[in-house]
Amino acid sequence: MYIPQMYPMMWFTLFIMFTLSMVMLNQMNFFMFNQEKIKSLKQKTNSLKNKTWLW
Repeated sequence: MYIPQMYPMMWFTLFIMFTLSMVMLNQMNFFMFNQEKIKSLKQKTNSLKNKTWLW
């Protein structure tokens, strides 16, 4: 019984296509993320750090 196999160049092109698709999806995810949430979180942490506690 003959099982067809992929030649090495085909594995390489498959790997390149998969890598490029992952990079593109990650970049789309990064640029779609709302950056204002990060700024508000930083301001909250700064306001918590500046409090002086009187014991």
